[in-house]
Parts: sequence; C-alpha cells; structure tokens
Amino acid sequence: MFEGVFPAIITPFKNDPKQTVDLDGLRSNIQYLLSQGVHGIVPCGSTGESATLSFTEHEKVIEVAIDTVNGRVPVLAGTGSNNTAEAIVLTKAAKDLGADGALVISPYYNKPNRSGLIKHYTRLADLDIPVVMYNVPGRTGQNLEPDLVAELAGHPNIVGIKEASGNLGQISRVIEETRGKEFMVTSGDDNLTLPIIALGGAGVISVAANVVPKEMVEMCGAAAAGDLDRARQQHYFLSPLFRALFIDTNPIPVKKAVELAGMAAGPVRLPLDDLDAAKTAQLSSVLSRYVGKTTAVTPKRKGAAKGGAKKGPRR
Repeated sequence: MFEGVFPAIITPFKNDPKQTVDLDGLRSNIQYLLSQGVHGIVPCGSTGESATLSFTEHEKVIEVAIDTVNGRVPVLAGTGSNNTAEAIVLTKAAKDLGADGALVISPYYNKPNRSGLIKHYTRLADLDIPVVMYNVPGRTGQNLEPDLVAELAGHPNIVGIKEASGNLGQISRVIEETRGKEFMVTSGDDNLTLPIIALGGAGVISVAANVVPKEMVEMCGAAAAGDLDRARQQHYFLSPLFRALFIDTNPIPVKKAVELAGMAAGPVRLPLDDLDAAKTAQLSSVLSRYVGKTTAVTPKRKGAAKGGAKKGPRR
C-alpha cells in the first residue's frame, strides 16, 4: 500500500499574524503532486511542521489531505509523539478521518528503553490501523535497532518503517531480518533512495518530491524496474537539489523552494525561522536547474482557518 514516492508535504501558512493554515493552498499543492504521479501523500510529518500545529490544525490538515486525494492514492498521516497517550489520540483521529495508515516517529527526548518502545508501538498498532514506524536518530536521539524492528514487524498492523538513520548497513540488515514478512522498508532520505531500493526497499517518503515529484517518480520507477542506468542518471541529476534542500534545518529550505516554485508555502513557525538571504540565493540557483519559475512568490489566497486548541511540546 505504501510503496513508491510519498511526498512528506509541507503545511502552507498564511502571512497573517497567526500564520493561519492555508487550506486552499494545501489543496492546490496536493492536486499538483497528484497530477505528477506520486503514489501517496504524507501530511503532518516533520516536513509538515507537525510539532507546531494545534490538535485542531493537525486533524484539519489530515482531513483536507484525505478529502483532496479522494481515494486516488493512500494517505499516510503523521501521528507520532513522545507521549504515548497523545500519539494514541492523534492516531485515533487519523483513523476516524479515513487515513490509510499512520506514520509514527520513534519517541524523541524521552529515550525510552526497549520494552517501552515495544509497548509504545504495540499500543498504537492495536488501534487497528496500519502503522509505519519512523527511525530518525538525528531528531530523536535514539536508534531503532534491526532486531527490535524485526520483533515489532511481527505485529500484523506494523507494516513498515521509514528509515532515516543514514546507515545503509543497518537498513540492509532490517530488510534482511524482515524478509518473508508483510513489511516494507522505505527511505527517509532522498539521497539514499536509490541504494535502498536496490537493497529491496519499497520507495521513499520524500522531501524533494514537494518540488520535483515527477522526477522522483521516474527515478524510483526505474530503480524498481531494474533499470539502474536510468535510475543512476536521475539520481545524479537530482543530487544537487537533495543537498540544497538540507542547507538548513528541514523544512526551512523545502518550504522556501516550494514558494520559489510558485506554490503555496508561507513562513515557517517559530522556533524555526525563515531561510536567510544568502542561503535563499544558493537554493534558488540550484532550484533553477529543475523548476522554471524561481522568483519568490507570496500566494494571495482568500479565507482563513479557525484556530484550534493548543498542544503541548511534542519534539
């Protein structure tokens, strides 16, 4: 269900004092991605600034994504937290809204022990929604080891893992340990997508696909079909963009790239801050190789979303 290219979509905000979620812009961005052949949509991940969305906003973004997709591709909703009770609330909400699955980041800051990790993921999977674990030690401060992943893969509702450890040896081991199970490993790093697919991975949950969705689909399609020459060509064509999108903390650069490409973006929310002028120029120069329109655009859209209840810190 979750194979191929799944853009981890940005959450566009308006340039008003409350930085209201731009729901019209969100719909427009998703429609564009669908027109380019992506295989699924991931709202409310790290790239979607989930940590600064209220509960109401979080649910509304997922609802709009599901409504806009309208069954054409799966929606894998970000519902993770370092608070198991909060993750349960978010995951139940995503399930009730009709999400096809939940992307659940490994709990950050707490550094839970092994039994705590098992109970955390098991309780979410017991909600009877497909769960894709998310291993990103750079944000969580803790690695999901291959033997732990293999153990959790035995749960019928834990269907995969987004791997962003950057350790190809570990990723290969996870694929090896889960062979024969209904479990997929997908890349969490655009620049490692090709080698991960070559190892048997299922695709990518992608930052770059926000701005080059068609090219990401072409690269992954070639790799999955065994056309490694074509896949390598596309990988090296896209590599400068992969690097440019991480010249600052994600999603700061990709949100600016989406804006430069003429789509709905708006500012990032504090404690993140907008890309500075020098890095914007650097990003724009790289982006011009891929996207024709690279003049900064502030989308002017009507309507405003109502604010929701505030959530406590989640990352």
